[in-house]
Amino acid sequence: MKRLLIIYHSQTGRTARMAQACQRGAVLEVNVETRLVCAKEAVLEDLQSADALLFGTPENLGYMSGALKDFFDRTYRQAQGKLRPLPYAIFISCETDGTGAVRNIERICRGYGFRAVAEPIIARKEVVTAEDELRCEELGQTLAAGLDLGIF
Repeated sequence: MKRLLIIYHSQTGRTARMAQACQRGAVLEVNVETRLVCAKEAVLEDLQSADALLFGTPENLGYMSGALKDFFDRTYRQAQGKLRPLPYAIFISCETDGTGAVRNIERICRGYGFRAVAEPIIARKEVVTAEDELRCEELGQTLAAGLDLGIF
């Protein structure tokens, strides 16, 4: 069975809602196991057991959250030479632009050798809307379906 790993950080609950929506969409694909893991608890072994990744974070001061950056810092060197080029996508909650966080996550993911397979979802409001949640559900299902069909 293929595995989709959703790694996220949330301070206010907005990004957690987006992560849960991604998971709701992903579990519709019954041949893919989906795990939702807080960035503070995620470890290298989580990456090693995954077949695809979703990263979620609020944008703080034009950057990803400190917790997601800490995850990358804790696993980057250990991961060198130990991971396949995993497919990934990003979801961001923010009140302004969101592109700074996307740009920096993409740069780090290139260093891991990961490859982006979907456009980032950026929820640019004080609250996550039903439309944002639907887009996240579709993102989760898209990654899971791609894994199941062998596209990714």
